[in-house]
Amino acid sequence: MKAVIISVGTELLLGDVVDTNAAFLSRELALLGISVYTRVTVGDNVQRLTDAFTAALQSADLVIATGGLGPTEDDLTREAAAACFGVDLRCDDVLLEDLKNIFARHGSKMTDNNIKQSYLPDGAVSLKNPNGTAPGVYMEKDRKMLALLPGPPRECEPMFADFLRPILEQKQDATIVSETLKMTGIGESAMETLVRDLLDSTNPTVAPYAGNSEVHLRVTARAASKPEALAMNAPVKREIYTRLSEYIYGESDASLEEAVVSLLKRKGLTLAVAESCTGGLLAGRITAVPGCSEVFNESFVTYSNEAKIERINVPRGIIETHGAVSYQCAEAMAAGVAKTTGASAGLAITGIAGPGGGTQDKPIGLVYIGIWIEGKCDVIEMRWSGSRERIRQRAVAKGLEVLWRKLKA
Repeated sequence: MKAVIISVGTELLLGDVVDTNAAFLSRELALLGISVYTRVTVGDNVQRLTDAFTAALQSADLVIATGGLGPTEDDLTREAAAACFGVDLRCDDVLLEDLKNIFARHGSKMTDNNIKQSYLPDGAVSLKNPNGTAPGVYMEKDRKMLALLPGPPRECEPMFADFLRPILEQKQDATIVSETLKMTGIGESAMETLVRDLLDSTNPTVAPYAGNSEVHLRVTARAASKPEALAMNAPVKREIYTRLSEYIYGESDASLEEAVVSLLKRKGLTLAVAESCTGGLLAGRITAVPGCSEVFNESFVTYSNEAKIERINVPRGIIETHGAVSYQCAEAMAAGVAKTTGASAGLAITGIAGPGGGTQDKPIGLVYIGIWIEGKCDVIEMRWSGSRERIRQRAVAKGLEVLWRKLKA
C-alpha cells in the first residue's frame, strides 16, 4: 500500500511552525508496512488543497492530511476533501452535540464558527478527538482512502494511534512487527560496520537510525500473525546482541535515563547531580522517569564559582588554580555533590557551551564529566562543536551514557 502525507497550513510554508506530524506519520505508517510515496505541504487555499488531494489519490492508495480542521475561515480541509470526492458537507447532529458538551464541560461559550467542526462530507465517518474540539474524518471511494487529522500534535498523534491505525491494520493482508534496539557509546558508521551483512536481509529487515547522540537498529518482520513476526525477529535480535551487547541499553520505548534509574535501583544506589553549563537539563531527564524518587536525591545547578564552593564544597584552590572548567573541578563537583547529599553516586558536568567564553586553551565545546561512585571517581574530557544547545544536549547524553556504563560494569 502506498501513502501520501499532506500537511495543511500556510504557517508551515512560512516556517512559523515546524511540521512534526509528517515525521510521526511516516514512522507509524512504516511500522504498518505502508510505504510513504511522498509528503506535501499546502497552504490554506481550498482549490490548491483540492488539487493536492486529487493528485495524491491518483498515485497512492491512502492520503492522510493534517491540519485545517479548526473553526476559522482558513480551516478548509473538510471542504477540500468533500470537493475532491464530489460530495456535500452536512452537519452531523451527534458531533454537534458532542461539541456543545465539550464547551459546557470547560465552562466556555461555543461561538457560531465552531459549528463547522461538526460538519462531515457525505459518506464519511468521524474519528474521535478526546484532546480537542476537531474530530477527524475518514473517507473511502473506489478503494481509495482519505483521512483528515487535526494539526496540533497532541491531538494528531493519539487520534492516529487510537482510531485511524486500527482501520489501517484491517486493510493490511499481513502483520508488521518492528522492534528497536537502542544503543549509546557507538557511532552510526561504526555500528553499521559491525552489522552490515544483516542490513541486506529482506524479511526481517534491519534498518539503522541515528539521532540525539544515540543509534538505533529497527528489526521488522512481515508475517501472517504477530507471534509469527516476533519469532522471525528473534534470531536476528540475538545476533545483534551478540555483536553489540556492550552498547545496547534497551529496546523500543526505553530511554537511556530509564536504564540508568533501573540500574541504580538494582544496585541499591542513590544519585545526586551537579551541573554548570547544562543548567539542569541532566536532572530534568532523570526526573522525567517515573519512580526516580527512589534513587534520585538532589540536584544542584552550580553555575557560578561561588555556588560550586559554597553548595557542594569544591575547594576554592581548585578553581583558582585549574579553573571551573577542568578535570580537577569536575572531580571535586562529583565527589562534593555525592558527599553533601549523602548519595552513593555523584554525576557532575562543567564546560563551555558558548557562544562566548572560549580561549585557545579552553575552547567552546570543552566539557568535563565527573562520575563518583562509592568513593571512586572518574573524569572524562569531551570536545564538541556546534551550537550552545547542541553542546549542552550532547553533554547530558554523554553524562548519562558514562553513568550507565559505570553502573553496569
